[in-house]
Amino acid sequence: MSVTPTARRPRSDTATAKPLQKGQQTKAAIVDAALGLATQIGLEGLSIGALAEVMQMSKSGVFAHFGSREELQISVVREYHTRFEEEVFYPAMGAPRGLPRLRALFDNWMKRTSVEIDSGCIYISGAVEFDDRPGPVRDALASSVNTWLSAMRRAVEIAIEEGHLAAGTDAAQMAFEIHAQILALHYEARFLRSPDSVRRALQAFEGIVERYSRAPAAPARTRSSPAAARKSQG
Repeated sequence: MSVTPTARRPRSDTATAKPLQKGQQTKAAIVDAALGLATQIGLEGLSIGALAEVMQMSKSGVFAHFGSREELQISVVREYHTRFEEEVFYPAMGAPRGLPRLRALFDNWMKRTSVEIDSGCIYISGAVEFDDRPGPVRDALASSVNTWLSAMRRAVEIAIEEGHLAAGTDAAQMAFEIHAQILALHYEARFLRSPDSVRRALQAFEGIVERYSRAPAAPARTRSSPAAARKSQG
């Protein structure tokens, strides 16, 4: 992701895209079904056998497109990331630079999160499953999340450059706090079923923006007496 007006547009906007070959269509359909399963049972729950049953294909037919369960899991992570970009990141690029764009990013993130309260988030469930399991799947997950958080942090930096946030704002800290609201929302809404969790997350975001919009007060300067001035000069 890149928080710039020239960012790549979603696949759905590409009118000149070449049609997929039959093998590519089949693989895309398998990844789509796998993503649907992963949101329900997690990446670790995916298996060639379960997917073959859903797709009404042979195990060897599914295996031929991926070669291993690990490759299948990585393909699911990449597809989830692509859809996340298309729903959250790219639509926000139409908003003016600075705080309007940052707010659009968060609003789009909230919309997606509201849907995932029922289906589940691959970023969050995957982090639970692979946080202590080094390997390509964990690397793919971490790379996707870091890419998104970097885009959010860059949006904060642009808001600072535009003068919408205080010049001394710690962009990494603000992005961290915004991310924390999404994690809290998932926990409150999906696990605790708190009915007002979405409202509280939105309120928390506005509180973060308000706090970082206020320029820190300049330190008070005390007027020294002539005697004190002469003493300091001596």
